[in-house]
Amino acid sequence: MRAWHALWLARIDEKIARVREQEAQRARADAARQERAPDWVIEYGLNRDSLPTAVHVGGCRMAGKRVKPVDADVARRALVEGVEACTHCRPDSVLGYLEG
Repeated sequence: MRAWHALWLARIDEKIARVREQEAQRARADAARQERAPDWVIEYGLNRDSLPTAVHVGGCRMAGKRVKPVDADVARRALVEGVEACTHCRPDSVLGYLEG
């Protein structure tokens, strides 16, 4: 009975170690993404010729994969021209842009 419990404890300890390592890798990846994230990004649609769909603060997790890094002036201009601001990261508030 002791050997059986020792075997299961070893399996549980291995699983805990794997989960902790996965969490650490995920945290390192998030930190690296935040470090290299631009200040602002504009998200585009699926089509190569599509118009911008949203403005995001750099590093926003809601931004899709089709984004282009831009500076604050370009992001502001996009908002003025009617591109939607992400409702998650609120770039319009950060940029000081109030509609109308």
